[in-house]
Amino acid sequence: MTELHTHLSQPLVAVVEDDRNLGLELQHMLEVGAPTIRFAGIARTAEQALKEFPEMNPDIVLMDVNLPGMGGVECVSKLCDLLPGVQIIMITVFNDTDIVFQALSAGAIGYLIKPVTQSQLLGAITEAIEGGAPMSGEIARKVVQTFRTPATQTQQAVEESLAPREFEILQFLAKGYLQKEIANELGVSFYTIRTLTARIYKKLHVHSRSQAVAKYLGKIK
Repeated sequence: MTELHTHLSQPLVAVVEDDRNLGLELQHMLEVGAPTIRFAGIARTAEQALKEFPEMNPDIVLMDVNLPGMGGVECVSKLCDLLPGVQIIMITVFNDTDIVFQALSAGAIGYLIKPVTQSQLLGAITEAIEGGAPMSGEIARKVVQTFRTPATQTQQAVEESLAPREFEILQFLAKGYLQKEIANELGVSFYTIRTLTARIYKKLHVHSRSQAVAKYLGKIK
């Protein structure tokens, strides 16, 4: 049994999944796997999620990409507008690079490839709440490969818009480091990193870690 060790003792988790069996499987993983998790409910469509989730006010949303009607990526963007503090993790069979960055640019903070195990799911939730960006191995490699490409004009422009320390932190974020890990690497406090990260978001006109990284990688303008 995996327990969550986060500043949120009982995170509220909701699911958007049109496949009834998969939805129930995710629910079972959450309810049985970690007694500290509160399960909010399942929406079968993006439209249902946008209608019901604002009242639920979940901390974490597990989102499928391929949904009937409005797609998961569009739902992410709209849900982030309705719930600015929500953390959305995509869970899907799609591993296409464009879809990955579309989801991250829309505001998702993580991307997992189905099928996921209970330990992967609970680990991703823990990482998300701690400020990380949980991703399946093959997705993380795609992001890293994009990060390793030669600097583009967009990347140079981002670097020029940030102070040297801020740009250094952005590079750590792009490599998947948690804020507390960045603090250890740079020998400063967690609160300093959190403050500088917020400043990076403001300068880049983004609202999340994934959007900041996507902008640096030239995936969004």
